[in-house]
Amino acid sequence: MEPVTLAIIIFLAGIVIGIALGVPVAVSMGLPAALAIVVLSGWEGAALTSAQRIVAGTNSFPLLAIPFFILAGGLMNTGGIAQRLIDLALVVAGRLPASLAQTTVVANAMFGTVSGASVASAAAVGSVLSPSMRRGGYDMNFAAGVNAAASPTGMLLPPSNTFIVYSLVSSTSIAALFMAGVGPGLLWALVCLIMVAIYARKHPELKSGERPTLRQATIVFLRAIPALFMIVVVIGGILAGYFTATESAVVAVLYSLVLGLIQRTLKPRDLPGITREAAETTAIVMLLIGVSSILAYLLAYARLPDLIADTMLGITDNEFLIIIMIMIVLLLAGTVMDPTPAILIFTPIFLPVVVELGYSPIHFGTMMVFNMCLGNISPPVGNNLFVAARVANVRIEPMIARVMPFFWALCIALFVVAFVPQLSLWLPEVTGLIATP
Repeated sequence: MEPVTLAIIIFLAGIVIGIALGVPVAVSMGLPAALAIVVLSGWEGAALTSAQRIVAGTNSFPLLAIPFFILAGGLMNTGGIAQRLIDLALVVAGRLPASLAQTTVVANAMFGTVSGASVASAAAVGSVLSPSMRRGGYDMNFAAGVNAAASPTGMLLPPSNTFIVYSLVSSTSIAALFMAGVGPGLLWALVCLIMVAIYARKHPELKSGERPTLRQATIVFLRAIPALFMIVVVIGGILAGYFTATESAVVAVLYSLVLGLIQRTLKPRDLPGITREAAETTAIVMLLIGVSSILAYLLAYARLPDLIADTMLGITDNEFLIIIMIMIVLLLAGTVMDPTPAILIFTPIFLPVVVELGYSPIHFGTMMVFNMCLGNISPPVGNNLFVAARVANVRIEPMIARVMPFFWALCIALFVVAFVPQLSLWLPEVTGLIATP
């Protein structure tokens, strides 16, 4: 057997066995990749190569954005920004049928925009709105399902840590990816709003909320302005060229810290705990990125991306069928893997294929992240499902049945994202972040 073939078999078998046994993903990725390199370079060569690749993979200036955006999300969640955004969402969606469920969707979109993290959004919004929905007579499995389904908008709307990871692997502009995620992110929220409206027609007992007075709406809006202004500062600063996407993460931390201290919703004694949680999350993400560099070396050495590209293009030259095949593989991968390792593994494999078909790497990035968002709300590994069930105090099994209509509707939206490129590319082109073809 050829050494390259044996190395690929060792890697694939190792990662499947590791994930099946519940071994941490970083170990399931890194150890089989390192053992595969032993076949190619020997023990000493594998040890040196693996160490060098881990260091080189994490020694990247753009990666600094990840810990800072994670820290900014922790500061905002603890500093009361979530509550102010949810109050504003109540004003915006309060007159819609099943208003509290619609508010859940709008609030997740708003909080996701300032935090960039879907799990944090599900926890914050669910914690605030679940008691009100219980008092309002909502089926709590449905309430938790709406929260789970709507929370991934934070992975699509800027700033998004997931897009930062994809940018690293694909060598694309973070700012362009941020802008490209706006259209798909808004589409995700719109689909959730439509699904709630359909549910509301079958349950007329779920009344609209009370119409707030102009004075009440004005007060809520004014209280939410500082939180909303952070979006203007971070995204506007990037587009205006005042700072890079990485530097914008530092600005987000400073803004969240100062705002929380001024409003006295964030106390100095909270800072050590917030910083520790951010450091722990960052360590997990960076370890994944480091070991994925070993995988990238192995794939490049074995020319696996080229082999897969040639194989897929050899099966059919129909662009539609090839994209369908890629989307199905990514959907299946998303059901058993977290977004970060899935992006790190599959981007080097599928990006050459879609580029060969004439797709923009920016457009493919939105397709891939949309897939990973679907993975976050599908069993057995969907983190958002577990978080939404926990904060609503319901069992996850009956809640999943309520999520599935949203899941299938969002699968249709995925095909819109895949086959309507301008949904993703229009805004980056208008803002001059990518060239207009």
